[in-house]
Amino acid sequence: MTRYGYSPAPDGPAPLGLVVLQVDETIEGDLRRMLPVDVALYITRVPSSADVTPENLKAMTHHLTDAARLLPQTRCFDVVGYGCTSATAQIGAAQVATLIKAGVDAARVSDPLTALRAACGAMGVGELALLSPYTADVSERLQAALSQSGIGTPVFGSFEEANEANVARISPRALVDAACDLAGQGRVGAIFLSCTNLRTLDVIETIEARTGLPCLSSNQVLAWHMSAQARVPGQLGSLSAS
Repeated sequence: MTRYGYSPAPDGPAPLGLVVLQVDETIEGDLRRMLPVDVALYITRVPSSADVTPENLKAMTHHLTDAARLLPQTRCFDVVGYGCTSATAQIGAAQVATLIKAGVDAARVSDPLTALRAACGAMGVGELALLSPYTADVSERLQAALSQSGIGTPVFGSFEEANEANVARISPRALVDAACDLAGQGRVGAIFLSCTNLRTLDVIETIEARTGLPCLSSNQVLAWHMSAQARVPGQLGSLSAS
């Protein structure tokens, strides 16, 4: 065997990290689509139940730190995102950030709920038409968390789905029809499609064209917020993309 020496190559810019639910089939691909190809994005998964209940969502508190530890420990992350809107509402954004930072060196932590608050603040939106895939006991906590941030959800609709695998299979047409119906039910500043597992990216423009309202989704606002915090260049650095 011939042994060779080498000079260590310098690290690039601080990467982004993402904690994805074990059952989520959508968010990873969505963020890869939205972020520039040269942005380093490292992904880990956290155990999560196929049955979406408040108790199962809260149970992720026991696993978030260990999931974050599976990100590369040799790097300092600019931002680590947590990919669950409803679990953030159940656990609390501050607690999510604490648990993730206990497992990985991260300058900042984001999540879809925190990102939505920031997006609404930047856009001057105070009331949303909220579309959720989940049952009332899950969705009501999300509404309460938004209300505590000064964001009203006077118009609300749900697919009343408790199985996560089915959420990823809600059709684009069903999303468009439901969102447009909600938009016509009251005076709101924007529409929000909640859930990182919903396949929303390809319906946002259609909904905006049909309703005349901005349409936001969990994955869209999370990508925007992480990009803004990390000062990633490109369209996601500006809220005009939202």
